[in-house]
Amino acid sequence: MAAKEVRYGIVGVGMMGREHLHNLVGWEQSVEVRVTGLADPHRESLRLGLQVAAELGLPAPQTFSGHRELLDSGLCDAVIVSSPNMTHYEILMDIISHRRPYHILVEKPMCTTVQHCKKVIEAAKQRPDIIVQVGLEYRYMPPVAKLIDIIKSGMLGQVRMVAIREHRFPFLVKPLQVNNWNRFNCNSGGTLVEKCCHFFDLMRLFADANPVRVMASGVIDVNHKDEMYDGKVPDIIDNAYVIVGFDNGSRGMLDLCMFAEGSRNEQEISVVGDTGKGEAFVPESIVRFGKRTEGRDGVVTITAEDERIKYQGLHHGSSYLEHLNFLSAIRAQGAYGPSVNLSDGLLSVAIGVAGQLSIEQGRFVTMEEVLGS
Repeated sequence: MAAKEVRYGIVGVGMMGREHLHNLVGWEQSVEVRVTGLADPHRESLRLGLQVAAELGLPAPQTFSGHRELLDSGLCDAVIVSSPNMTHYEILMDIISHRRPYHILVEKPMCTTVQHCKKVIEAAKQRPDIIVQVGLEYRYMPPVAKLIDIIKSGMLGQVRMVAIREHRFPFLVKPLQVNNWNRFNCNSGGTLVEKCCHFFDLMRLFADANPVRVMASGVIDVNHKDEMYDGKVPDIIDNAYVIVGFDNGSRGMLDLCMFAEGSRNEQEISVVGDTGKGEAFVPESIVRFGKRTEGRDGVVTITAEDERIKYQGLHHGSSYLEHLNFLSAIRAQGAYGPSVNLSDGLLSVAIGVAGQLSIEQGRFVTMEEVLGS
């Protein structure tokens, strides 16, 4: 018996929204999935979304100037929220409280503040009829997923140290119609929330623990200093070191630089346990691992791939795999929850918020301070 068709609406048809369009076309023909609606207040974004749909051979989705109009139309079963960060809270609350049940995949960060994340969680508790998944898709990058499997196998023993280096290009230029919203902390939540929530989520996964305190040092040294928007100069940091202490005694460290285009890999991840070490490199998609007892000569190097990926996109196929997980959760009809839940989204944001506060005040910040009661 064929699976019931799942109709998708996309709220926010910028770069990431259009990536979701590409991902949803890559399904096997036996999977009944259709994009039926696009919502965005900016006509140019809607035009580009329709252009992508046409290029992909999709029937033209209906367009809406706002998310409420899309929700009221009843045209979809699931909603992807890929609008600017500062809009997530209002949109999520509107979807969750709507009379119709809509499953939700919300891009990271879940919200820009801890308080808003907590309010979304409380609202979602009243809607057991919907799935809400947070778009922390770095978990699914093939080399990262392989490293997670190695850690879970026990090969490395008890994880003691996690080091993540992201050396990359600056934040992308956003179109004029959204006025480069990602240049300001008040819109994005700050670089450690906007960009680094991915890595704080991975640290929690690798350490299998929750954060206790955070110490960070960061500054804006190079990027965006000659830009101005409505008379204001951007205030987002472009490099930082962040140390996270976890409740099982393990520690994580992030080394972020956003003016390092001369890097071979954008992400280099190292996880060291008491019996072994594992590493993952993106985009080379290489994984290395070895045990202390076997030394350097015993290190194994493999190339990590996932044959399910039909579209690589901007995140090395991880967004495609994210959609497979989301659809599986919808199909299961509540038999199990989303692969990345709202609690994961909250904690990834909270670590970033603690890091931003640590930079501002020059001290360790406890997670109790940030999360409250």
